[in-house]
Amino acid sequence: MPEVYVSTDIEADGPIPGPHSMLSFASAAFRGDKTLIGTFAANLTMLPGAQGHPKTMEWWNTQPKAWAACRANPRDPAVVMPEYVAWLRSLPGKPVFVAYPAAFDFMFVHWYLIRFAGEAPFSHSALDIKSYAMALLGTEYRNSVKRNMPREWFDELPHTHVALDDAKEQGALFCNMLAFRNRLLGDRSA
Repeated sequence: MPEVYVSTDIEADGPIPGPHSMLSFASAAFRGDKTLIGTFAANLTMLPGAQGHPKTMEWWNTQPKAWAACRANPRDPAVVMPEYVAWLRSLPGKPVFVAYPAAFDFMFVHWYLIRFAGEAPFSHSALDIKSYAMALLGTEYRNSVKRNMPREWFDELPHTHVALDDAKEQGALFCNMLAFRNRLLGDRSA
């Protein structure tokens, strides 16, 4: 089965799930050649008893459009997460979670999947775009930031802090990095 790269972005009201809520998330599923197969997006109701972290909420106060977007029509995670599992299973290949940074986004998605769907189709695996850039560029991890990446890796896509926009943007970035790797290897691994 071919791999399908599921670029995922989340928006949250704090640094960890449980005490804080995942407000919205979106995934854009790509083939390695940057063909967009499909998308999934949802805004979620907040967890009972959870509350926004003061520093995160300060940041949200600077992003009124993104805040409004992630609070429009929120749905119960107990309904959404099983729908997300079904969507992942419908993809034409083995789903690979991809994010920037994977540690943050995966932590929330995995926690919500286990809590509300009882399973996690990604297992315990997540591909971090920044770590992949470190390997491709031969740089230290902390120097593998977007401003140090080749401009050819970036498409003209918006970064709005709206989960679906950002999932598409980072998915295209990852696929461009795969193409760069294939050129380096002379398409031996394509």
